[in-house]
Amino acid sequence: MTTFTTTVTAMYTLQQPDPNYVVNVFWKITGVDGEYTAFIDSSTQFNSADQEGAFVPYADLTESVVIGWIPTQDISNAQACVQGQIDSMITPPVSPANTPLPWSP
Repeated sequence: MTTFTTTVTAMYTLQQPDPNYVVNVFWKITGVDGEYTAFIDSSTQFNSADQEGAFVPYADLTESVVIGWIPTQDISNAQACVQGQIDSMITPPVSPANTPLPWSP
């Protein structure tokens, strides 16, 4: 069974509409299944028109709060991609081989 971890790797801010207003978050999903590990990087952009709830000052942000801003579907899609990578490591896809023609020397 794969265990997934979401981590924030970078945040970009503007000084409007509030000081250090987060407008872009870069994040990574890592999946571990036994000896197999895979990851995918992604990012989510924000704008003040879509803000829900009270503004949280930059100094008060935690990784958990920021991860909560990332749409659940985006995280689910990233986890599915990572799971696909791990599945391919566990059971590599079969690829046809270019076999020499039997009548060629």
